Amino acid sequence: MKSTDPRIDFYIAKAAGFAKPILRHLRKLVHEACPDVEETVKWSTPAFVYRGKILCGIAAFKEHCTFGFWHQGMTAVLGADGEKSDTAMGSFGRLTSLDQLPPESIRYVGDTAR
Repeated sequence: MKSTDPRIDFYIAKAAGFAKPILRHLRKLVHEACPDVEETVKWSTPAFVYRGKILCGIAAFKEHCTFGFWHQGMTAVLGADGEKSDTAMGSFGRLTSLDQLPPESIRYVGDTAR
């Protein structure tokens, strides 16, 4: 990972056991999809910034994690995968295991998922 922030390592280390693999996996995917992304902390949670704007963020709570894109247009791009956002903040709702994420073969690009 090109641009990492040690505060995010600390955030993941202090998260609940179930959350650690989810947070690590999401972090890895963000860096793979956008190698120039920069990590930071916004509102006490990990955020990923691209070209000076927040791209997405992750968060861990006592019983679930969240992952959310910041661009409003991502709702249309995510389609059915993003409909879980009603259950918690973030684009994919309440995450308690890696199985709840879309398959890694799906890449969200422009206005279509492929």
